[in-house]
Amino acid sequence: MIKASIILDNKIWKKDIKNPNSFFKKKLKILSKLNFFRKKNYHFTVLLTTNKFIKKLNNKFRRKNKITDVLSFPFNEKLKKNSFLGDIAISYEIVKKRSHNSSFAIELDKMWIHGLLHLLGYNHKKLKDYYKMHNKEKIIFKHL
Repeated sequence: MIKASIILDNKIWKKDIKNPNSFFKKKLKILSKLNFFRKKNYHFTVLLTTNKFIKKLNNKFRRKNKITDVLSFPFNEKLKKNSFLGDIAISYEIVKKRSHNSSFAIELDKMWIHGLLHLLGYNHKKLKDYYKMHNKEKIIFKHL
């Protein structure tokens, strides 16, 4: 089973996601049934924050003094069947801005899935890695 602890850094999120814990719990229940996650007990944390705080995190940990959509902080490079994966931080303002073309929930799903794949060791530094990660994102997103 895959579980997430949700930390609501700012109540602005409740405008679009009434109950963030319930939102993620439903999504993760679906993911737990996929072969990719079956027979594994993963746990991670999602920080639902704002541009201001994600910029601070990006500057502190990546030395990039700019806003970004999602940050992932893997806990351990070696994944085990039962493990804490790490932390994901997501910016409300960027989700909101992107949701003008779709919906808030869809854009949030795209971001946390992207962050989760980073926690699982995927990256997009090289083009071949980008395609591998992007294809995995599409497969997971399709099930949600």
